[in-house]
Amino acid sequence: MKFLNKFIIILSVVLFSSRLNAQNNHQKKPNVILILTDDQGIGDLGCHGNPWLKTPNIDTFYKESVRFIDYHVSPVCTPTRGALITGQYPINNGAWATFKGRDALSKNAISIASLFKQNGYKTGLFGKWHLGDNYPSRPTDMGFDVAIHHLAGGVGELSDYWGNNYFDDTYYVNNQPKKFKGYCTDIWFKEAIKFIDNVKDSEEPFFIYLPTNAPHSPHYVADKYAAPYKALENIAYPNANFFGMIANIDENFGKLEEYLKQNNIADNTILIFMTDNGATGGISRDGKMGYNMGLRGRKTQHIEGGHRVPFFIRWKDGNVKGGWDINEVTAHIDVLPTLASLCNIPIPDNAQIDGLDLSPLIKKTTTKLKERTVFVHNRQDWKKPLDVEKTCLIKDNWRLVNGNELYQIDKDRKQKNNVADKYPEKVTQLLSANNAFLQEVKTRKEYNEFPSFIIGNANQKEIKLTIQHAIGDDRPIYKPEQVAVGVKNTNNTHALEVEKEGVYQISCRRWPKECPGPILGIPEENPKNLYNYKTISPKKVRIHIANQILEKDIYPTENEVLFTVNLEKGKTFLVNDFIEGDKKYGVYYTYVKYLEN
Repeated sequence: MKFLNKFIIILSVVLFSSRLNAQNNHQKKPNVILILTDDQGIGDLGCHGNPWLKTPNIDTFYKESVRFIDYHVSPVCTPTRGALITGQYPINNGAWATFKGRDALSKNAISIASLFKQNGYKTGLFGKWHLGDNYPSRPTDMGFDVAIHHLAGGVGELSDYWGNNYFDDTYYVNNQPKKFKGYCTDIWFKEAIKFIDNVKDSEEPFFIYLPTNAPHSPHYVADKYAAPYKALENIAYPNANFFGMIANIDENFGKLEEYLKQNNIADNTILIFMTDNGATGGISRDGKMGYNMGLRGRKTQHIEGGHRVPFFIRWKDGNVKGGWDINEVTAHIDVLPTLASLCNIPIPDNAQIDGLDLSPLIKKTTTKLKERTVFVHNRQDWKKPLDVEKTCLIKDNWRLVNGNELYQIDKDRKQKNNVADKYPEKVTQLLSANNAFLQEVKTRKEYNEFPSFIIGNANQKEIKLTIQHAIGDDRPIYKPEQVAVGVKNTNNTHALEVEKEGVYQISCRRWPKECPGPILGIPEENPKNLYNYKTISPKKVRIHIANQILEKDIYPTENEVLFTVNLEKGKTFLVNDFIEGDKKYGVYYTYVKYLEN
């Protein structure tokens, strides 16, 4: 009898603890993992009908998810990322291009990470940011507790760490360079799992933004992933390595899912899979090879294939599951308000969110959103997006492209039949909505002023500027291979904000600090033997900043030309050039730091 009583007491304690744990788990806010792949089009998934590509893990997730099947982003990556992070259209947050000073968020931007952090979440980013490499636009400035990422728009671009090529690279851990072993996508997922391991037993939930750089070009991946697709390369589709990169993403997605399930985290985690723009390596440029889910168009274009992408979401504890579709028009601007609503996070009144809360659709409390037009404005330039040309205006099943091409997408998926003459009232209606939207846009500071990197702030003692992001009217350069052989470019202007009055040092260089070499020579090191080095022959460096014009000769052994300038507080432009005879061209790398009052 004593044994039975003791057993009953122990059993009661166990059951009570189990109920308590279950209550705590139920009461804990959901975790969030937002996975964003780079340059993967709507047709680049097995679950979307691709006849060659195998994505079994994402396909399984698709079957368990709520799918937004009329979901739109921007036609290139930075604008999409800025819209996700801020809930604002690119034309409203100022990040509407991928270079030339328009690929960064402005100071005091309200970000999804900062909202979650302020409401008790641990926040982490792993992968591609592409919204600013300097203060105040870095991930750690925008609310991420932990950020492990590459710089600029892709691994191995000229603004990234010199010598990166997807394998055994140097990435930035809370802004400090660190050497990693392995393939980029594997690293992003492994580090995300490590982050979860460190926080999963705490009281705080976590928010993870996992934007992979793959399958963006260059299309590097281990042979084992690309091998199954080599036989039909240039016959059925253009690029086996591109499919291999997606196969690797799918493998990592499966590993993450397994980890979440083994640690009993999966059910109370809002998991999202989406991509950042339309088709690239999965279809040929003429559209004759590959699979695009019946759409015409690809990355950079304003027809459907350029901006319609997959969006799958699952949260079992929130009853967001079951494998069903939502066909309302939705967009990247909706992610922030939707996640905030699902996680019971208030949005400040001054956030000026453009998106809508989609949770009523997800929870089936409504089947329709309020009437609206979705706007696709972006421009691959420092200049402001055009009002009507190179835009897409979306409402229900109507698409108005460039202001004069009207398509009824449910009846004309390939957008071959312009019905603008048949439905002039629709054209007028959409243009009127666009005009009203732009009237408000044009009053915003972000539309009229460049985002500025701040100098003289303790959060970043030295900022790095590169010709990749310099403002100007020349075609941009973004590859280290171009720098290595001395491709010349007239883009030469950078927007700065001086936070502290005093003396600043400006270092103008041919080569980045991590791979130094003479301005008139070549570096001693050629990491991974990637580049073909060639010399250039400028005679002088000239800078123009805050009404000061300074010029110095370049000597044969110099790695840098240094300028010391007194600067007052306020915004200014730095213009810097190499001078070669009667020609001038932008300085490749520039470093600016505060010295003293």
